[in-house]
Amino acid sequence: MSGDGPKRSPGESALAALDVALSELADLRGRLDPSVFDAAVSLILAAEAAGGRLHVTGIGKPEHVAHYAASLFSSTGTPAVFLHGTEAIHGSAGQVVAGDVVIAISNSGETELLATVEAVRALGARIIAVTGNPKSALAKAADLVLEAGTSREGGGLGLAPRASVAAELLVLAALSAALEATKGFDKASYHARHPAGALGRKSKGQ
Repeated sequence: MSGDGPKRSPGESALAALDVALSELADLRGRLDPSVFDAAVSLILAAEAAGGRLHVTGIGKPEHVAHYAASLFSSTGTPAVFLHGTEAIHGSAGQVVAGDVVIAISNSGETELLATVEAVRALGARIIAVTGNPKSALAKAADLVLEAGTSREGGGLGLAPRASVAAELLVLAALSAALEATKGFDKASYHARHPAGALGRKSKGQ
């Protein structure tokens, strides 16, 4: 046996990873400034008022977060579309027009996503970066930065994105809640966008 102590059971390993994520999220909550969310809401609302749209993009695991975030924003009163992180520089950036807002997600802030950010900025988009590195190239290229940083990922290797993905997802979920509250989005409005399933029944009051 190695000198790392007794081997964990699968269940213990699972809960240890969860403990890391919860600890990292608590630390992140302590660092987040509500004024940054105020600024992000103002930026998105100003774009909407001028006829602009919201796009969400990422590469790798953040791509999946981007799909979720675009769906969540749309269902809670802020129409949003997914922008493919690499296809954007092969023509898909054409879905972006001047005045739109693009939320770009990258833990390191130093990935191939930078080329997409450069392309949409050239088209006149405003950028909100969601990143674990506020000093990254992505953060420097953005109009606004929402921090989603974690120092540990959890898991035996501590490499695969776990806590950082949870941080990105929850920061964007928090932003959607801020937009929902600011717009006065109500249960009837939610039901109009989500009439089916258990949530459809709940939003209808059944």
